[in-house]
Amino acid sequence: MSEDLILFWHRRDLRIDDNLGLFNACEYSSKVVGLFCLDPNILNRDDIAPVRVHYMIGCLDYLQKQYQKLGSQLLILEGKPQEIIPKLARELKAKAVYFNLDIEPLARERDRIVSEALNSMGIITKTTWDQLFHPPDQIFTQSQEPYKVYTPFWRNFNLKPKAKPKPPLSPSLISLTESEQELAEKIGVIPLPSAPKLGFIWENSLILEPGEIAAQERLEEFCDRALYEYDEQRNFPAIDGTSQLSAALKFGVISIRKVWEKTLEAIETCRSDEARKQIQSWQQELAWREFYQHALYHFPELELGPYREPFKTFPWHNNEQHFQAWCEGKTGYPIVDAAMRQLNESGWMHNRCRMIVANFLTKDLIINWQWGEKYFMQTLIDGDLAANNGGWQWSASSGMDTKPLRIFNPASQTQKFDPEAEYIRQWLPELRSLEIEQLVTGKISTRDRKSCGYPEPIVDHNQQQRLFKQLYQAQKIEQS
Repeated sequence: MSEDLILFWHRRDLRIDDNLGLFNACEYSSKVVGLFCLDPNILNRDDIAPVRVHYMIGCLDYLQKQYQKLGSQLLILEGKPQEIIPKLARELKAKAVYFNLDIEPLARERDRIVSEALNSMGIITKTTWDQLFHPPDQIFTQSQEPYKVYTPFWRNFNLKPKAKPKPPLSPSLISLTESEQELAEKIGVIPLPSAPKLGFIWENSLILEPGEIAAQERLEEFCDRALYEYDEQRNFPAIDGTSQLSAALKFGVISIRKVWEKTLEAIETCRSDEARKQIQSWQQELAWREFYQHALYHFPELELGPYREPFKTFPWHNNEQHFQAWCEGKTGYPIVDAAMRQLNESGWMHNRCRMIVANFLTKDLIINWQWGEKYFMQTLIDGDLAANNGGWQWSASSGMDTKPLRIFNPASQTQKFDPEAEYIRQWLPELRSLEIEQLVTGKISTRDRKSCGYPEPIVDHNQQQRLFKQLYQAQKIEQS
């Protein structure tokens, strides 16, 4: 094994365990040093959630400790990766820089520039796909086109074999020498800052403790608690029926291969077709994650706007007062407001509720889905471009979807998925004194609303539904 210095650049893979790029680097050399770059191009954006930065910093702190256990270290850089990483690699005389690939347009362009700069200095770049089960060029239709519809994507995806997790790394790496460490500090290596020091304040607790071990423990706990009833319970926000691993998967604190392997282990112990169906339902949700990432990779224009033609010039009303009421959970629709309160107070929202509030914003308030997409990114601990954009375009009916128009009735959604109003009462404590039927149907008298300090509905659902359909049909005629 070589002792050439290899830099491993962490991005969406904040873990040691089953990290393909890091594993490959450690197979080549015993002197592998990790690095993470606090990029102002990302941190200075206006769609960064403080809770997400807190979770990320916690994961980096844990990752640094894991590197120390291996005998190496994780360097923290502050600056533009395009400038500081080539400079660091050159000054430290690194043989190569390894990193895992990303699907986001900004990341792909950044990686291209960094690779070209390194290669021009004679420094090798080695890349691999780690955050996906299958690289984007491995799942195509029979006509060799990227999938635009989930169901056939799932069938193809499910037939393909999945890679097994890599074995753990042994604690036998070598750290920088003292002189190399001094040089790195001169170039821009800094101590890991806190999230508040970076300007991000989050005073509430996190739904998931940062770090690899916490994510692995959550996976184990979910499989024991809810996996075998997942399909039955996943749509009920008052039930703890989901894994809440989305933030860990977004930052790569746990590998997708580890997660899938756990589902296969569960299937092996199944004693009924019903239990297998429950597990496969979660596998399908993991495939949705991959579908949206493949879609963004092949159609990067999704980041900037709608996929379907009728929505490219749709006459959104974009009432700012209505949008503010939606953001604050003050629309007068209990299920919508409960979901938005959960988001604002915890930095996370149940997936069924994400669909409900997104549908309400676009179909009831007739507000551009991109307003809601951005607000989610500003507040979610698991905010991820591909998943967030895909989910919002699905709800708005503007994306890759075989169903042209999807409209949710807030009362019907409540009756199906929060029939005892447990979720509503949890997040709207001012309404706990009201009857279940009032909360579920939304038929709360003006007197009761006033006594609870709860607003009247800001719009009439039936009226807005008719209006939205009229606008949509007019758009289709205009485009035909």
